[in-house]
Amino acid sequence: MSDNRNLKAVLLLIGLALIWGTSFILIKQGLKVFAPTQVATLRVTAAFIFLLPIAVMKVKGLKANDFFALLVSGMLGIFIPAFLFSTAQTKMDSSLAGILNTLSPICTLMVGAMFFKQRFPGSAIIGILIGLIGTVMLMLSRDGTSITGINYYTLLIVAACIMYAVNLNWVKFRIHGLSPLTITSVSILLIGPLAVTYLFGFTDFTTRLVSVDGAWKAFGFVVLLGCMSTAVATFAFNHLVKISTPLFASSVTYLMPIVSVAWGLLDKEKLYAGHYIGMAAILGGVYLANRK
Repeated sequence: MSDNRNLKAVLLLIGLALIWGTSFILIKQGLKVFAPTQVATLRVTAAFIFLLPIAVMKVKGLKANDFFALLVSGMLGIFIPAFLFSTAQTKMDSSLAGILNTLSPICTLMVGAMFFKQRFPGSAIIGILIGLIGTVMLMLSRDGTSITGINYYTLLIVAACIMYAVNLNWVKFRIHGLSPLTITSVSILLIGPLAVTYLFGFTDFTTRLVSVDGAWKAFGFVVLLGCMSTAVATFAFNHLVKISTPLFASSVTYLMPIVSVAWGLLDKEKLYAGHYIGMAAILGGVYLANRK
């Protein structure tokens, strides 16, 4: 990458870390009133409405096979992970969910090597392994001194990270002919009707909205989540994938925990020594993974 491209990529990476790092606390606020499936579908619905005018314009000129590729991207990168993260956060703090999302670069490396013929230097592999060790520590640490067993809801986040990794490589190598704005808006256009149908046709969302205390506040948090973390951030991320490498782009998940942990601490969540050691290992791993 050129110097200008490098700077742009770094700025996008920082912006994405701030936006996506905040998404976990927004999910937590939404779950105070709404069910996990409602938080997930409301999130997608908000993004769908937010980007609808742009998507309608971008649809023109697309080929038939483009729609299939964009539908796959929307399902893997947005729709299904939204359900997985919302469900997982019913059994874990938002800060821990943000930290566990750091599995994405590890999955990206594996998917890129196995299915997209990507090759990475030894330092990248070592960095990913160190990050994996740190992540495992976070999954197992319950207090400062003991390991008391794994929280199996973390497997939902593992599944989401695998989907993110597949989608990241899919966008880089299978949808390279389309602009980031087209990829984002049209992929959300294709999954939006599914979210709207489920939210209003198969849940008690409207009943909760008008009858539960604090529902409108929770609604606002999830709408913000959809517009910023799903719509705006997905566009920025797709653009980052275009101008950098899949491994560099996925490294945003290493920086997100700093933001998610800060929000969690402000919300009186507790972290112990094992969590901080794990985070240190992860940050060291990302340095090695992205070092030239």
